[in-house]
Amino acid sequence: MNNKIIIAIDAMGGDDSPNKVIKGISLHSKRANNVNYKIFGNKDLINPLINKYKISKDKFTLIHTDKVVEGKDTALSAAKKGKDTSLWLSIESLKHNEAHAIVSAGNTGALFLISKLNLNMIENIDKPALSALWPSKKGMNVVLDLGANIECNSKNLVDFSIMGSALHKALFNKDKVNVALLNIGSEEAKGNAMIKDTYQILNGNKYSLFNFKGYIEGNNIMDGDVNVIVADGFTGNIALKTAEGTANFITSELKNALSTSLLGKFSSMLNFKNLNNFKKKLDPRLYNGAILLGLDKPVIKSHGSTDSIGFANSLNVCQKTIEGKLIDQIKQNII
Repeated sequence: MNNKIIIAIDAMGGDDSPNKVIKGISLHSKRANNVNYKIFGNKDLINPLINKYKISKDKFTLIHTDKVVEGKDTALSAAKKGKDTSLWLSIESLKHNEAHAIVSAGNTGALFLISKLNLNMIENIDKPALSALWPSKKGMNVVLDLGANIECNSKNLVDFSIMGSALHKALFNKDKVNVALLNIGSEEAKGNAMIKDTYQILNGNKYSLFNFKGYIEGNNIMDGDVNVIVADGFTGNIALKTAEGTANFITSELKNALSTSLLGKFSSMLNFKNLNNFKKKLDPRLYNGAILLGLDKPVIKSHGSTDSIGFANSLNVCQKTIEGKLIDQIKQNII
């Protein structure tokens, strides 16, 4: 590979693909001079879109395949489809060092399984963790695990703390972050045995990447005093889905309140700037791009239902993980 960042892209996964994928590449390429895109998918569908969205020929390589992993496929059936689907080929390009990272908006289970079949785990990490960005009052948080591991032990949560801190540093270049364990209370005696054991380990050691701040409750996640929130996959996934549902409820109800009466419409006009800023704060497209941490190459999962703006943001997250040397940060700090 040359000095440019090369991102492998499964162009056929997710809703409205490959249209949103190619448009997302076009949007990202306008602000990413040092990135090339290795696109895997059906050339008959992709080439017209490349022309439509005016992507320069020196920005991409297109590898044709008409085999696709469907959203309805199980992870196992997707892996059994063979090694010539757009998802498998894009991940395999990382294995052969033909790309630095991979982005897909396709089948989540298939992405994780095929990634684990093709890529190695970082030494001393037992389980990968799915992490994502979460807005707060003071910036952005990293939250993990969000569903890759239903059952975890204390070592897993310590690993997640290190990996999440490395991700935050790679994305935002902050020297040292604050880490907390998601729990049912902030008191040291609260929680199950696994959480308490993890607390003792994190509290009893010094870590170069982060300061341990103890427990955090769900209602304090967005305060911004903690940058990395760590949980097992069961707890983290419920917290994420609850937050997403709450955000959608608030924006929907606010929209109804400001559009169903003359007074509401007049109020929205007067507060247009503030309402627009509020809308952006809760726009999930701006935080799109979940990262599977623990593998020796960055694997980025774009939300399947996002649009081209969301996909472009997942490419931006991908670029930052490479520029911020995420994998090296984890390798240097993992115990």
